[in-house]
Amino acid sequence: MHAQKTALIVIDVQNDFCPGGALAVADGDAILEPVNALIAAADTVILTQDWHPAHHKSFASQHADTSPFELVDMAYGPQVLWPDHCVQGTSGAAFHSDLRTDKASLILRKGMNPDVDSYSAFFENDQATSTGLAGWLTARGIETIQMAGLATDYCVAWSALDAVKLGFETSVVMPACRAIDLDGSLRAQSEKMRDAGIQLIDTL
Repeated sequence: MHAQKTALIVIDVQNDFCPGGALAVADGDAILEPVNALIAAADTVILTQDWHPAHHKSFASQHADTSPFELVDMAYGPQVLWPDHCVQGTSGAAFHSDLRTDKASLILRKGMNPDVDSYSAFFENDQATSTGLAGWLTARGIETIQMAGLATDYCVAWSALDAVKLGFETSVVMPACRAIDLDGSLRAQSEKMRDAGIQLIDTL
């Protein structure tokens, strides 16, 4: 494996997913030191950024008589309703100030279509609309992907599962991730990732 054929994808290390944010992941800011260490060692770094319009259909505020974390049916399948978060241009959508962003070759914004949520760095939740990331990686000869970020059981897992489906050798650095863990989602998604052939790395 050649180092230049590997990319590090850092998922959604944004203020709204860190303590004090609108959709805070417990202990989310504890990943900053390990993530920055991974960035320092990486040759190619991609950062993803949740970037929702203010009236995104995945927000519970856009559906009468619903609460955050309820499950509803959208045209593309089941969708968790979230608190309003990572709204375009807000401080909540900004990267955490301690995240080392200077090495990023690409910053990929996702979740901009108001009608479709987008957990994965590769596809929107309709599983059909591509973000273009796979082509970007392939054009650079990248075959292996390492992932870290927030949250393990949503955007990290969906990105990793799509990466492996697209033929990339994929690993997730678990100490550089934190989970929302909604109704056992961390365990379920970890099993799904292992079953798909994704390497879950437990040490830094």
